[in-house]
Formats: sequence, C-alpha cells, structure tokens
Amino acid sequence: MSKHAIALSGASLLLSVSLIATQAQTVAPTTPPDPPTFAAQGTPNFVGISDIQEFKALPEYHEPSWVTEKFVDTGKLPPVAERLPKEPLVYKASNMADGIGVYGDVMRHVIGGRPEGWNYSAGQSQGWGGIDIGLSECLTRTGPLFEVKADELAPMPNLAMSWDWSEDGHELTMHLIEGAKWSDGEPFTSDDVMFYWNDEVLDPNVTPLNGATPETFGEGTTLEALDDYTIKWTFKDVRPEQYLYQMAYGTFCPGPAHLLRPQHPKYSDNTYEQFKNAFPPEYMSMPTMGAWAPVTYRPDDIIVLRRNPYYWKVDDQGNQLPYLDELEYRLSTWADRDVQAVAGTGDFSNLEQAESYVEALKRSADPSAPARLAFGARTIGYTLYPNLSANGWGEPDERGQAVRELNRNLDFRQAVTSAVDRQSLGEALVKGPFTAIYPGGLYAGTTYYDKDSTVYYPFSLETAKEHLKAAGLEDTDGNGFVNFPAGTAGGGDVEITLLANSDYATDKNLVEGVVAQMERLGLRVIPNTLAGTQRDATEQSGKFDWTIRRNQSELITVVKNTVALAPTGPRISWHHRAGSDDTLDLLPWEQEMVDVVNKFIATNDSEERIGLMKQYQKLYTENVNGIGLTQYPGALIINKRFANIPAGTPIFMFNWAEDNIIRERVFVPKDKQSDFELFPQTLPGVPGTGNGPVS
Repeated sequence: MSKHAIALSGASLLLSVSLIATQAQTVAPTTPPDPPTFAAQGTPNFVGISDIQEFKALPEYHEPSWVTEKFVDTGKLPPVAERLPKEPLVYKASNMADGIGVYGDVMRHVIGGRPEGWNYSAGQSQGWGGIDIGLSECLTRTGPLFEVKADELAPMPNLAMSWDWSEDGHELTMHLIEGAKWSDGEPFTSDDVMFYWNDEVLDPNVTPLNGATPETFGEGTTLEALDDYTIKWTFKDVRPEQYLYQMAYGTFCPGPAHLLRPQHPKYSDNTYEQFKNAFPPEYMSMPTMGAWAPVTYRPDDIIVLRRNPYYWKVDDQGNQLPYLDELEYRLSTWADRDVQAVAGTGDFSNLEQAESYVEALKRSADPSAPARLAFGARTIGYTLYPNLSANGWGEPDERGQAVRELNRNLDFRQAVTSAVDRQSLGEALVKGPFTAIYPGGLYAGTTYYDKDSTVYYPFSLETAKEHLKAAGLEDTDGNGFVNFPAGTAGGGDVEITLLANSDYATDKNLVEGVVAQMERLGLRVIPNTLAGTQRDATEQSGKFDWTIRRNQSELITVVKNTVALAPTGPRISWHHRAGSDDTLDLLPWEQEMVDVVNKFIATNDSEERIGLMKQYQKLYTENVNGIGLTQYPGALIINKRFANIPAGTPIFMFNWAEDNIIRERVFVPKDKQSDFELFPQTLPGVPGTGNGPVS
C-alpha cells in the first residue's frame, strides 16, 4: 500500500472516530426529569364556590362602632344598611379558617414599586404589591379558586353577581350588583362598565394596566348595556366560558366613570397623556370599589389605605367588611419586603426571590419568630422568549431583523435551548430541593401538564453547536462569537439584546447566567435590564430580540388568560405580535398552536380539553416556542397575629396571594391587636369633607 493510500486510510479512520465521538457527545430530545420532592408544600381544603360566598339580603347589618359614632351619628354618612347594595356579597363563616372576625388593626406591606398614579384603567401602576388588588374590583374573581374543587372550577361572581347564556350560546347576559356604591358614595352602574369597554379597552390610545385589548375577550366580541344593572356580551364562538376568567383581575376592573369621563380626550380637550396622568399619586380622592381607599402618599416613604365605608361585602352575620381598618405600603425594595416580613416589621410578603429561601426558613423555624412561612406549589417559572415577529413589530433595524429571522429558525432555537444548563441556573439561585428543570410550556404538577407530551432538550453544548452550524452560523473571524452570514447585517458578530426586569435579584441572576452560557455557545448577548414598568412598555412595543419574563397564569392554570397561550390575536402574544399592517406572520407550528387553543376555548368537554393541552404542550416544547429556564415554589410569609388565612394558599396561581387570601376577611384577634395604625378611627374623604383621612 502506498504512503498516500495509508495516509488516506488513516484520515478516514480519524474522521470515522471523530464522527463517532461527535455522535456520542450530542444528545437527543427526551422527556424532562421529575421535579425533586419538597415536603414543605401545603395543601388547600377544596370546596365549591357556593361554600365560599353568595349574594343575599340579611336581616341587619353592622359596622365598627367608631364609624357609627363619628360618621353616621354626626350626619357625615348614611346608616350602614343604606350604604350597602340590595343584596351584598356574603362570605360564609363555614369557609373561614378562623370564623367570624373582629374589627381593627392594620396589615403592613413593604413594596419595591413606586406609584405612577391612580388611573389604573388607563395604564397607571400603583406600585404593585397588592395595592391595586385592594382598590380594584372586577366583574369576576379568580384568586380564591385555588381552593375550589376541580369539577366545580369556574370564575367566581363579583361585580357581576350572576349571568345567563342564550339558547344559541352566543350571548351572555350579566346581572351587575344592584345598589353598590363607589367609596365616594356615587352609584356603581353599567355606565362604569361601558366607559371602561368603549373608552379604554376599545380605544387604541389607551392601554389598561394589565394590557386588556378587544381580543382579550374574543375576536369580534361586543358589549352593550341593557339597563343600569344589566349588560350583554355577544361572542362569535358558542359559550366561550373561558372569557369569564378574563373578566377578573386585572383585565376587566372598571374605574369610576363619573371621575374619568371628564378627563378623557373624547369628552375634553385633554391629550391621552394628560388623561392617563390626571390622577397623580398625590391625588387623595380617587373613588374605589375595593375594600380600602387611599388617604396618604409620601414619595419614597409610604402609601396608606383606609377602610371603604361603602364596601359592598359582608360576613354572614351582617358585619360589613373589611375587618382590617388600614393597609400600609412602605416604599422600599422587593428584597426588603421579605426581610421585614421575616423580622416582624412588615406583616405580609410573597416570598418569591429564591435567593432568600434558605435564610427565611432558618428564621421562621425559631419558635419566637413573628412570622410563619408556608410554601405552595412550584408556580414560579421563568422563560426566555425570542421575538418571532418578522414583519415590523417594534420597527427593528437591520441587525434586529436578522436576529428575528434567526429566532424563526428551529435549529437556532434548538441550539439556544440545548445550551441552557438549567440545573446550574437553578442552583445559582438557591441550593436544595426548590428549583426544578423547566423545559418550557405548561408547569409540571399543574392540572393539564403531561410529561409524555413534553419535549426536553437536555443541556449539551456539543449538541447546541451542531444546531448552530445547521442554522448557518459560524465564527468566521475567530473571536469566539459566531457571525451573521456574509451580506446579512454586515457579516458581524451575532449580537442579541436581552430584555429583563431590573427590580428583582432573581431576574438579574438569570440574565447573568444566560449571558455566560450563551457566550460559551458563541452568541454575544447584551442585557437590557429596565425597571418594571419601563421593561413592560419596551416589551409591549416589540423593541427586543429576546425577553426573559416570569410566566403568567396561562401556563399555570390554562383556564386563566388562555388566549395568551398562543398568538391568537394581533396583540395577544408576549413575543409575537402583528406589524403595522395588523397581520401576524405565524410559522406553521404557531398556527397549529393557535388552532389548538381556540378549540380548547370553544369546548367544555374535560377529556377533549386534556387531549388538546397534550397537543399544545408537544407543539410548544418540540418547536421551542419559549426556552424554559427554571421553576420553583413561592412561600407566603404572614405575621402570626393574623387569622383567616386559608390553608395551602399559593403566592400565585389564578392571581396573587393578596387576592387568594381574601384580605377583606382577614382579621387580628382582639388579644393580638397592635397599635400600628397610622390613622386610627378615620375614613377616606367622604362627600363634603375634603381629601385624605377624615376624622
């Protein structure tokens, strides 16, 4: 054999060995590992909605004695029976963990947000942390559904006390609570509902706080008022009961039309910006339908809410709610919220920053600790979403458009998800059995999750690099980063901007981990971390390549915000919206996802729904709609003096814990009450008495 032949034979052998090694190093998709067991998770006591509440008139009603003496007896307020609706919402004592409560005391919150103003229905944040939940009421309610039996699961009546479907299933007639009043004494009627619908949801220049659009309630849906206490929805689909969930917090929570209408550009000379900012944080006369109303705001210090004298809910002994007279919100940081709750200088926190878990568990284990700690299910999860819109959403430049074309390439998305070391990301947040590997899509442990339908791309840098090559990306200049193909974005390094929230340590830690892991893959990722509202506005405008977001209720419950599971409308998806021509450039598998979601919405057959969500999960994970990062449980931190906290309350499922615990029912027993109230025996400004707390 010639030397040349020997050389060729040797080269072939080396190539063969190299190919075998490469094949051995690449990893095929599989099903995800089961999450680690975590014994500290609590379990709810499951009941029916009728076991929690009903609407009915009671023989008599009661209120705190100081309200009667200082306000009713002096003529500043009508008697409590005249302030309540014809049939109040009645909470049943049998569903309260500690029974009928007593009046008094305060719940002290600490938040990291800052209020923009009180015009939540026009898009202003009050700072989050449960403030808006204490102020706003919506047509339906979902927070307490975590304790409702699966076979009775449905949105709870709220401002809409009941509803009826037409025989053909296209019309839904809702009966609003009759005789309820805003905190300033003005009647709540269908006028408030219709102003929200016509002049805020349907007005393209107004974006309600949680982003409600016409498509949120179904494409082509209409709404009309039949009288002061009756409204009628008309849907294209037959009996789309799914949209009843969309009428809960925070997508259908009407504001006070009698105050908002005069400021709206349609009825005034104001611009839309002037309308949005017409009620700044210093404005202390904002009427609410919630259990409390604002009385004090000091920048970077505190917001104080006091009991709403016109609140329209009672217990079954006729005691007007809430039991707690005051809510306080110290304006600090989100990390400080956990610290103060554990220390006892704050009363309530949703422990959701995984970095704090170990220390919080150690402190709460001390018998003398002021707060108790209870973990719920793993309903906190983060996903990296690639911007999949290639037809102009956000008006990308040449580089941005080139990145979006890559995002739409399956090999590229498979490269990214295979390069994510989820185990390391979780352990960088917290050691122990808290975090779980999360491929993306529906959460493990939730009702519709199916492991066998979940496609998991295990961490393998070698596999990721093979996918990157298949996507046509190579490091042509030898600097360690792959380049765009010649003629695309100048052939330079592939640079990707990553949008994230700067308010939370967890978000920032995940960003750092992703940037480092993508660098090993050969992708240059540039973080763009912004404060919450600025980050949200940037995402909604489409000005991002990738975005890391904490997942919302649709991936946990499926039945809440279902439309957001796929780009079912031009402005629905978090990461794929229509361009300026209002059309969506859906990829084939995205269209399949849309079809599955629409079928799910259209059916009430439980077996069919289960099958459809199996299809959805496979489409989502196999095609890498989003790159799951990590999933972990949250914990409720609550001061031990508070009663009526439901067992197994999750910090987030259908809504946040502030709604889940039904704060208007929470109380402090007399022997445990504090002197922490800042404005004892005062009410929000009542007609004719001015702003702020009134004695």
